[in-house]
Amino acid sequence: MKTRKILLGLAAIALVSGAIIAADHIDAPEVKGGTSDITDFYAFQGENTDNLVFVANVQGLITPENSSSAKFDPNVMIEFNIDTNDDKIEDYVIQAIPSGTNMSIYGPAVPNETGSMSTILDDMYMSSVKITPYKNDAFTTTTNASAVTGVKAFAGLRDDPFFMDFAQYTAIVGGTAPGGFNNPGADTFAGTNVLSVVVEVPKSMIGGTGTINTWVTTKRKQ
Repeated sequence: MKTRKILLGLAAIALVSGAIIAADHIDAPEVKGGTSDITDFYAFQGENTDNLVFVANVQGLITPENSSSAKFDPNVMIEFNIDTNDDKIEDYVIQAIPSGTNMSIYGPAVPNETGSMSTILDDMYMSSVKITPYKNDAFTTTTNASAVTGVKAFAGLRDDPFFMDFAQYTAIVGGTAPGGFNNPGADTFAGTNVLSVVVEVPKSMIGGTGTINTWVTTKRKQ
């Protein structure tokens, strides 16, 4: 699970104009190397400043050789959680569930329940987007139900965006690199890919103004 706090509304422009991120890359023992392993979470203000963008990347370190066959797991839901009153409990969720060549996007909407278990939101909150084929750069507007007009989404393979000099980090942690990180460092994840889900939503659908906490989880079908 990845968590972040960001602001909505005009007062938040300075904070959310850059990406707010969390990353780990195959270091969660329960899901390491599996189809539910989250590598990155990003939340930032959209180019349209009335919108907010959420990004979750899963299944890190996909090699170019394996990229054309990489697929989202149909038994894994990616769920963006949004807390609008700072009680650390999700008030809205956005759910992404793959089915064949499509990614179904549910929400944002009030969840049916909170915590570690989730059920899929009602179909009235569902829109869908084609999963973009490997090496295709399309960012697709969803086919929307009336309740979720304004939601845009992308799902597909992307170059791993996170820069990490892992060898130097290991040396620093081990006490053998007293000089700290190099400038520039080596991009350990260069040439590898992730499966990415991007959802852009109007701020008005999650409260419009104020501070939110946001985190992403993956949940396997039971």
